[in-house]
Amino acid sequence: MEATKAFRKAVLACAGFGVALSAGSIAYSGSALAAWEPKKPVEFVVMAGKGGGADKLARLIQSIIAKHKLASKPFTPINKPGGSGAEALVYANTAKDPNHTIMVTLNSFYTTPMRQPAINVDITKFAPIARMAEDTFLLWVNKDSGITDVGSFVAAAKKAGDKWIMAGTGKGQEDQLLTDFLNTAYDLKMKYVPYKGGGRVAKELAGNNANSTVNNPSEQLGFYQAGKTAAIAAFTPARLELFGDAPTFKELGKDFVYFMQRSVVGAPGMSEEAESFYRGVFARVYASDEWQTYMQKKSLYGGFLTGKRLKAYWAREKAIHKAMLTKMGEIK
Repeated sequence: MEATKAFRKAVLACAGFGVALSAGSIAYSGSALAAWEPKKPVEFVVMAGKGGGADKLARLIQSIIAKHKLASKPFTPINKPGGSGAEALVYANTAKDPNHTIMVTLNSFYTTPMRQPAINVDITKFAPIARMAEDTFLLWVNKDSGITDVGSFVAAAKKAGDKWIMAGTGKGQEDQLLTDFLNTAYDLKMKYVPYKGGGRVAKELAGNNANSTVNNPSEQLGFYQAGKTAAIAAFTPARLELFGDAPTFKELGKDFVYFMQRSVVGAPGMSEEAESFYRGVFARVYASDEWQTYMQKKSLYGGFLTGKRLKAYWAREKAIHKAMLTKMGEIK
């Protein structure tokens, strides 16, 4: 109990709030949250389709907020997957009511504005509410393919050439970046085929309509547990506990690690009082037993970030993705 209290206090302190703890619950001290509360349901925009990692995350957060009564009004997920996240970015960027508009982001938060400058989105204008986690990626194949490791994967993909289908979400974003790495690192010519949402991508692989994917664990886990798909390598610094038989690419001699942010941002123009409220809500969500259990079960990394530290993280990740997109020829 004391360790749990210390952890929760540390997370809430990171968000800038004092806390009082009793009987395993969290209550705010002071008037930080009393200064502003939602006056109507909060639009919780998702930069991806239903069934993917971002969608599942948003709906879990929605349930935690409702269960623990962390807000007086409901948080309502709204999926806007079009244009590799451009639809969501434009919607949030031009929100008529910034105080009631938040968005869960992927790495397309960085890449889509660079690839599509016409949407006129400056990510530094969004309110840095919370980084909830960094999601992981694995290389997946259908169990019936007979592929059991990266060696046999490379041999099969090389033989198939551009007839090998790598299914992913969106153009010029996370899954295509990883596909580009694999094509370059192993001299492959895999064809990248984008779909709207990681859930659809996982189904395409399970149904043998694609040869491979680089899904997040939360997206592919059900099919993996049902024995329909197999994880053969991880894009992480160390092996994931849930997929202990899948070596990392670093183990295989490729110095490459890649994560996807799971962050929540507020619409540009959000008031300081509203931003403070949401920071407190998401700090409490992060410290909840439900969220910590979800992170462990879905192989999520990363600590809670907010405010200036989150903006610094964005700047660093944007620079990394700019270099990757330039190498791919997606931007100049």
